[in-house]
Amino acid sequence: MAVYYQLDFEKPVVELERSIQNAEDALRARLAATGAPAESANESEDPEIFRLLTQIDTLRSRHREQLESLYSTLRPWDTVRVARHPLRPQTRDYVNMIARDFTEVHGDRRFGDDPAIVAGFCRIGPVKCLLIGHQKGKETSEKIACHFGCAHPEGYRKALRAMKLAEKFGLPIVTLVDTPGAYPGLGAEQRGQAEAIAVNLLEMSRLQTQIVSIVIGEGGSGGALGIAVADRVAMLQNSWYSVISPEGCAAILWKEANEQTNNAAARALKLTSADNIDLGIIDAVIKEPVGGAHRDPRGTAESLQNWVVNEVHALKKIPLDQLLQQRYDRFRRMGAYTEQGNAAMA
Repeated sequence: MAVYYQLDFEKPVVELERSIQNAEDALRARLAATGAPAESANESEDPEIFRLLTQIDTLRSRHREQLESLYSTLRPWDTVRVARHPLRPQTRDYVNMIARDFTEVHGDRRFGDDPAIVAGFCRIGPVKCLLIGHQKGKETSEKIACHFGCAHPEGYRKALRAMKLAEKFGLPIVTLVDTPGAYPGLGAEQRGQAEAIAVNLLEMSRLQTQIVSIVIGEGGSGGALGIAVADRVAMLQNSWYSVISPEGCAAILWKEANEQTNNAAARALKLTSADNIDLGIIDAVIKEPVGGAHRDPRGTAESLQNWVVNEVHALKKIPLDQLLQQRYDRFRRMGAYTEQGNAAMA
């Protein structure tokens, strides 16, 4: 899929990438003309080849430094835009990269199949598990079929049906969250969207097997939480997780969603991975390669696989009754606070 997509804050990096491409093209042309191997080039044999190699090394070094600088100081709204990058790996990409022997489960046995939720049994490293995740789609036709990652109630019921099978066979559950929210259409509401998510929250809280969840892109509201009630929750470094999207928040608070209000809403929502770990909402942040997951999907997949394998092995050492109590306590603690009376403050 050829997609050209440029983030505003990446303009200096894009210019460097063009310079690197031009230098590499010139080097290939020179090598073809002289028939000399690039590995043996030195200043005395062919000064032009040596100059081009030196220039490419310098440009690549500057490119990496620029990326590190930009991505270490991202604003919350910029993080949201990185999480939505069209080349960012999605659930089916991770299935292809890290899930062996993937056997997909279809349908909820009540209405139909929802392509916005992918579910199947597989092996991740040495771990046999159930893998469930949101799928947004890459091509336009797939995006429309997947409702841009916004699942219908049959998607959440399919996920729960698969989870019950995993519980029956004693397999851990791995979920990948990437949705702006559950589908808000009339048909979805008529088929019980809120009820389907609520049932998932209830059932996942007491499933007698290990559950780990990773926010790989967008984590929007109940649509995300419908498959994210887990023993361990992580976020990829440049993902977001919040009760509402910045645009939705801006439209409610300021009656208008634009660049300024979206920026303000993203800051107020505390939606980045750093914010979520500070607030105790998640347990870990999985680092992405320099420049984001869309620049190195395979490197991101390896980091994700390592985290999943380590956490599942650690969770298997905890007795199930203790694990369920810890899962319950984990979500009960969220939002808890202590008030001090006037006398105590005095």
